Parts: sequence; C-alpha cells; structure tokens
Amino acid sequence: MAQEVSVNVPEGMDREEAMSLLDHLRELRDRLFKSALALAIGTGITSIFYAQLLNFIAEPLRHINPNATLPVLIATTPFESLSNIFTVCVTVGAALAFPVILYQIIAYIAPGLLDHEKRWLKIGFPFALILFSLGVYFTWRVFLPSALPFLLGFLPELIDSRLKLDEYIPFVMGMMFWMGLAFEMPLIMFVLAKANLISAAALRKNWRYAVVGISILAAVITPTPDPVNMFLVMLPLLVLYVMSIGMAYIARRGVIVPAMIDTTENIEKSQ
Repeated sequence: MAQEVSVNVPEGMDREEAMSLLDHLRELRDRLFKSALALAIGTGITSIFYAQLLNFIAEPLRHINPNATLPVLIATTPFESLSNIFTVCVTVGAALAFPVILYQIIAYIAPGLLDHEKRWLKIGFPFALILFSLGVYFTWRVFLPSALPFLLGFLPELIDSRLKLDEYIPFVMGMMFWMGLAFEMPLIMFVLAKANLISAAALRKNWRYAVVGISILAAVITPTPDPVNMFLVMLPLLVLYVMSIGMAYIARRGVIVPAMIDTTENIEKSQ
C-alpha cells in the first residue's frame, strides 16, 4: 500500500489547496532546474569555442586597421582575460539556452491562460526571438562598423587605439542587448494594446512625442556624439514605431473596452 504523503497544512488553508500549492512549487522547481541545466549546457558548449568567439567579437576592430600586426585587444590585469572569456561564454550560452528558458516560463504559466491567450503566446514567442535577433544583427553589421571607426579613428599615427578587454567586451555585449531589446517595441506595443492600455489612434496622434523619445533613446544607446551614428539608431526605431501602430491596431480589432490612455476613444465609445 502506497504511503500517503504528509503535508503541513497552513492555518486557513484546506488540504487540497495545500497539495495544489505544493504541486505548483514542485513544477516551478523542476522548470528552474531545467532552465539552469540549459544555461549550463549552453555555457559548456560555448566554452569549447571561446577562442573563435573572441575572434568574432574582435572582428570590427580589425577592419579599422587591417595592416596592424599587434593584437587588437589588451589585458592589463592577470584575471582580465579569464573573466572576459567567462563573460562571453555565459552570455552566448544564455543566448543558446534562451529558447529553452522561455519555453519553461511559457509552459509554467500556460495552464492559467485562456485558449486565445495561448494562441497569441505561441505567435509571439517566435516573433520575439526574430525581433531580438534582428536588433543584434543590426548592431553587429550596421552600427558597430560605423561607430567604432569614429570612436577610434582620431590621430591613428599618434594614439594607440587598442582597447582593454574589460572595456570592449561589455561595450559590444551591452550594445547588442539594448538594441535587441529596443527592437521588441512592436511586440511590447501589441501586449499593451491587448491589455487595453494604448490604442493605434493614440500612437498615431502622439507621433511627435514618440520621435522625441526615440531621439533621446538613440542618444543614450549611441556612444558617439556625431549625428550620423545617432541617425543610424533612430531610423530602425522609427520604422519599428510605425510597425507598432499596426500591431496595436491588430491587437484591438473587435475590442469593445476603450484604451486607458486614449481619451478620444473613450468619448467615441461613450456616445
């Protein structure tokens, strides 16, 4: 005969509720373990190819001075090389494990969602990955090749433009992350529209404020003071804002609840 599991029932909670809570905690523990395992496997895989990864990350620097015979990056402390190799391996490993981690999050919250919410979640999952990847690709192929020559091109005959590992690796990783996150704008606006917080009409009417906000965001993201590189960041963000208007329109088709910040929509619906 199977032995019944003993559960300490908190005061004010019956046994079924306590067992349900225990099941949720066990599932959370299992999914956290699977996420951590995926991160460990991804980091382990990337640690095999750390030399190739560092060469790949340093590639934009070689284009600035292709005839240079010295290394393009330098380390000034004993542990700088090792710590940055570890940072790169964990970061790229997390990128490899991200689909698994996101799936574990979705699988945990999916039982509490309605059928149409699950359908939108399945559509948004690959869309989020694609947008983030586009942001990373844009940073690598368009922005960095333009920004780095400007930053490191002053008096090359006098100034050694080699960078420390502790300076270059966080800079590149940070730029890719923030641009990848910025490219999620259409998806974020879609979610906000689904939550009845914004509408496509509100986004259209406030486009001037959006341009100012995007300009400030581009100035924060861009490490250079020149307008060319700032414009390179602004242009895709403006395109993404236009896409966000379309995504907000799609999200609110057939919705009868007015958006919270669209007062015009409230008046129209109340008449």
